[in-house]
Amino acid sequence: MAKNIINVGIVQHAFGSDVERNRACNLLAIQNLAAEGADLIVLSELHDSLYFCQTEDVENFKYGVELPGEFTDFYGRAAEENGVVIVTSCFERRAPGIYHNTAVVFDTDGEIAGKYRKMHIPDDPGFYEKFYFTPGDLGFEPIDTSVGRLGVLVCWDQWYPEAARMMAMRGAEILIYPTAIGWNPDDDREEKRRQIDAWTTIQRSHAVANGLPVVSVNRCGFEPDPSDVTSGIDFWGQSFVAGPQGEILFIAPVVKQCETVVAIDKNRTENVRVWWPFFRDRRIDSYSPILNRFNR
Repeated sequence: MAKNIINVGIVQHAFGSDVERNRACNLLAIQNLAAEGADLIVLSELHDSLYFCQTEDVENFKYGVELPGEFTDFYGRAAEENGVVIVTSCFERRAPGIYHNTAVVFDTDGEIAGKYRKMHIPDDPGFYEKFYFTPGDLGFEPIDTSVGRLGVLVCWDQWYPEAARMMAMRGAEILIYPTAIGWNPDDDREEKRRQIDAWTTIQRSHAVANGLPVVSVNRCGFEPDPSDVTSGIDFWGQSFVAGPQGEILFIAPVVKQCETVVAIDKNRTENVRVWWPFFRDRRIDSYSPILNRFNR
């Protein structure tokens, strides 16, 4: 039976070019957090490598992994040996020329509980993801695990209220966002503050609108642009956990690495939805225009 109190482990790390070293660091974090009582551990987006999407380079397809394969063997074993549910993120090689940004969830027995392929794919300076990732085709389906029903989304998905709402409508008990987001180092202090405020606010709004806890885990540290066209990316960290009213339960430091365990009380979800019955009052008879690209 799923627990009502879920101890969520957060792994906010910086990463280098050595995949094996990154995995070893992730494994040590999983072991440490499991020893601290974590039931569920969330890693950040594309945690086995540098964030290679700063440039469009076919050489970066070497980071692609097949599922199942050595990636799932490694993290499945980590989940089983430590008795935890793990949310991971990888560059999935589905077929020649078809790659996805995919979150894979492992249950405590080491088996794959499910996966989610990133649906919204950005294409901005320093974040050239459309060159690498085919948009997801698995829909917004929560993943059932021994700790509950997880609504796993990935990074750019976090800006879309529709994605969070669909996960909530399909019974997700927690919204989870593995993330890789940061500043251009040339941005001034005010612009950096606006970006972080927007990023935190939109995700807290998903918690409020859906009466669900939100877990957002970002990478941290500076990664240079291999092409030298830009000044690189300062991944800002600040991973956080919010409760179902948007209340901040934990927020990690800016830039610095962080591993911690945060308790989530799933009973609050039912209570909050009784107090604020947004789902009861939705006017589903009037929402069909949202399926259009734009309405004038």
